[in-house]
Amino acid sequence: MSAQERRESVVRAAITEFARGGYAATSTETIARRVGVSQPYLFRLFPSKQAMFLAAAERCLSDTIDLLVEAGAGREGEDVTQCMAVAYGRLLSDDPDMLLMQMQTYAAVAAAEASGDHEFGASVRATWVRMWDEIHLALGGDIEATKNYFAHGMLMNTLSSLGFSADHRVWSAFWETARPGAAGTPPV
Repeated sequence: MSAQERRESVVRAAITEFARGGYAATSTETIARRVGVSQPYLFRLFPSKQAMFLAAAERCLSDTIDLLVEAGAGREGEDVTQCMAVAYGRLLSDDPDMLLMQMQTYAAVAAAEASGDHEFGASVRATWVRMWDEIHLALGGDIEATKNYFAHGMLMNTLSSLGFSADHRVWSAFWETARPGAAGTPPV
């Protein structure tokens, strides 16, 4: 396996481990064990635990951006919003580590900011702004649609994080197909 392939394995393992344990509680030894490499080898691929975490956080956000942009591609109006919501609902259901990694990322950046470390979250903020910009473009540059999309997305994060099942009444404001775990297909 090449160093690049091994690096990719580390990023994927880091997403899983940091998603489940958070930044502070996840050891690099745990990540190394998941990948099947030595801890010293990890540090040949990444200079620090922080670099591994940030690579995992950026990958999580970048993969989410790609998924949403692809879901909305070639669509217009409300159809874009619904298709992206459906894709995001499926992501929350099919890959819960992606949601947990997002939540851990927000918590880690907030903790760093609170302790005076404003540099820790710089790359995450840059990736998040890219997500805002790309979704804003996919929604036709409509600021209200963008704001509403992100508001609903964050509500989906909260409901999913709290473990509300797709049939719970708190999901009633969402399209049936956008609820995590719900059956259905996006409009064609």
